[in-house]
Amino acid sequence: MSDANVQSPTARAWQRFKRNRAGWCSAWFLAGFVLLVALWPAFAPYPPDAISDAQFHPPSAAHWFGTDVHGRDLLTRVFYGARISLLVGGVGAGVSLVIGVLWGAVAGYVGGRLDGLMMRIVDVLYALPSIVFVIVLLTALNGILDRFQARGWSGETARGVQLLGLFVGLGAISWLTMARIVRGEVLSLRTRPFVEASRALGAGHARILWLHILPNVVGIVIVYLALTVPAVVLYESFLSYLGLGIQPPQASLGSLIAEGASQINPIRIYWWIIAFPAATLALTLLALNFLGDALRDALDPRSALDQSPVR
Repeated sequence: MSDANVQSPTARAWQRFKRNRAGWCSAWFLAGFVLLVALWPAFAPYPPDAISDAQFHPPSAAHWFGTDVHGRDLLTRVFYGARISLLVGGVGAGVSLVIGVLWGAVAGYVGGRLDGLMMRIVDVLYALPSIVFVIVLLTALNGILDRFQARGWSGETARGVQLLGLFVGLGAISWLTMARIVRGEVLSLRTRPFVEASRALGAGHARILWLHILPNVVGIVIVYLALTVPAVVLYESFLSYLGLGIQPPQASLGSLIAEGASQINPIRIYWWIIAFPAATLALTLLALNFLGDALRDALDPRSALDQSPVR
């Protein structure tokens, strides 16, 4: 018997993932990028909001990404903005994970009228324009926060509440597909012999779901979670570009791109102000999507990568 035949499913999935060059390189790129973004405040040469007289300096040895309209170092602001964007993407995907898995698992396991009611709610929410919902939510929240600030709320508290609202809004529109996927998997698993055997031995519904059904949907949940993160990051960047997401003095990649776009004029184009934030966002989204595709191929037990040549 060969080694491949005695390997565990996890080991075979790991081998398939390593053979996917795009996914493997993307994983290393994202790991290095996240580590750099997390550690950057410890050795950044300039504070992110340090205003100076060096406005619109092109990339140089002193400022690798140049400076912006206020003379702030763009490299530092890009890394700080990437940290905010990745945080929003991770938390938004986490909210999607919790709501989507619980909703889909309960609907698929219980079935019947409750399943029909829960999935009709999902269908109704699908019919709503999701990004418009988030825009309305954030606009209303901004109006409420303006009133509270007029009554003495600090700017720091208002920004924290706004960031929380952004998390909730983006997570609220990202869980629908997760719920449908989990429901479909649970529907196929709830009638399997191992579930029937556990039920015959007296296991409760919660124990069956937690110990027998949900572990069997972890693979597909991980795949969709990896594909949800770039979607949430893109949503956040779009909202920040419109001025509805992250507010000054904080910055995200979307707000940095908006600042760069505002400096484009017929007289002179300060290309670095928009090029570097846009390139950082594009590379991050590309790596996240490659990683999600590689995880899908690796965790699919019917994947043909075991028989295919190295990619």
